Amino acid sequence: MKILVINAGSSSLKYQLIDMTDESVLAKGNCERIGSEGSVISYKTAKCDVKKEVPMKDHGVAFTEVKDFLLDSEIGVIKDISEVSAVGHRVVQGGSIFHDSCLVTDDVLAKIKSLSPLAPLHNPAEALGIESSEQVFGKDMPQVVVFDTAFHSTMPQKAFMYAVPYEYYEKYGVRRYGFHGTSHRYVSAELARRMGKDIKDLKIITCHIGNGSSITAIDGGKVIDTSMGLTPLDGFMMGTRSGSLDPSVVTFIQEQENLSASEMDVVLNKQSGLLGISGVSSDDRDITAAEAEGNERAKLTHEMLYYQIAKFVGSYYVALGGCDGIVFTAGLGENQPALRKRVCEYLECLGVKIDDARNEACVRGNQGIISADDSKIRVELVATNEELVIARDTKAIVEAL
Repeated sequence: MKILVINAGSSSLKYQLIDMTDESVLAKGNCERIGSEGSVISYKTAKCDVKKEVPMKDHGVAFTEVKDFLLDSEIGVIKDISEVSAVGHRVVQGGSIFHDSCLVTDDVLAKIKSLSPLAPLHNPAEALGIESSEQVFGKDMPQVVVFDTAFHSTMPQKAFMYAVPYEYYEKYGVRRYGFHGTSHRYVSAELARRMGKDIKDLKIITCHIGNGSSITAIDGGKVIDTSMGLTPLDGFMMGTRSGSLDPSVVTFIQEQENLSASEMDVVLNKQSGLLGISGVSSDDRDITAAEAEGNERAKLTHEMLYYQIAKFVGSYYVALGGCDGIVFTAGLGENQPALRKRVCEYLECLGVKIDDARNEACVRGNQGIISADDSKIRVELVATNEELVIARDTKAIVEAL
């Protein structure tokens, strides 16, 4: 069985074709700048790596380009589109409606669109991706949706409610939803597998640290709390997001700068975080280089980031009543040994001990244990694979039809 995994954005379309026989990636790429001039598609297989500028006025054209590459007589990986058994789509916001992955129907699509106010940058684009996929591959092609929020749906009410008037929860669904669910789900299950234990017997804290970041507390395979909230803005500082702050900071800055709500939203989501503090970049590689050159704001940025991550991990240790394993994953989690070391130094009071040699070796695709043998909590780097989670769910749902 071959599954086409899709992650549609407002002007992009990331894809992977996965052979579920051995879970190998046959082809992958990205359609960028859809609907704009200079739109580009990339296509990579074991034998080729192509990037081509091609006009893509909408997602339908992008899907057609993907299909043509997959079927290309010279560099394609399939001979007929019937070799693709199903399409699996990532959808960011499932709200309180979707607790599991499911087959796409007209009703499911309508509900995904109805949740757009909770994820205005994501759900409309993902719904468009589903519609465009059907347009190109036909209605007979099964389509499955996998929700970022679904894994977090086990959170108890005491964890997901905000202390604002209850009517806002009833009227508008104002609550904590959490994101990066497929990543947290994958790496926690992978850690349990590596430990040779049933995840039902483990307390795990997963740290997805990238340009967007979140930390999740998992007890027996079920989420009990997570750092992102109603939107991905909540939690700790990220590439350009502020993370949690005193709500009065928002109103104070708005009044002082005479900003509208939408303008303030841009400040918090696009101009804050690592970028806002460092004044250098939202890319941690640039900040690391600046710190090495003596830039004090770059140094402060890292100090704030490490401290905030450690605070969340510590609070989740308490929420879980202990911890068997901590996982680092995603761009920074997988590629910044200094971040992992500095965060874990804060956690020495919990019995965490890092093996410096192991930690330094885990970078550029290498993964494994980074804690010392006598550490009371196992700490690992696990490379995330959200696309594989989507493919596995899609396969399971299609086979059950």
